[in-house]
Amino acid sequence: MAKTAAQRQAHYRARRNDGDGDRRINSWVTSATDFALDRLARHHEITRRAMLERLIVEADAVILCTLELDTPEWDIYFGVTQ
Repeated sequence: MAKTAAQRQAHYRARRNDGDGDRRINSWVTSATDFALDRLARHHEITRRAMLERLIVEADAVILCTLELDTPEWDIYFGVTQ
């Protein structure tokens, strides 16, 4: 029996989200945020995706620089439960 479009899409998304590859995020943002993302990406001559990834990774790096390995703060940031 043939799969429905919804079934094919669900299967495609499950394959894409497998392992350490790309992950899908779906979120609503304000118009101002969307326009700012457009401007930033255009200014840096990169895609919106690349700009968003850069912003997130850089913000994460700033926090990681303040944390010491194997401390309660490290565990809290990484969501480690004992």
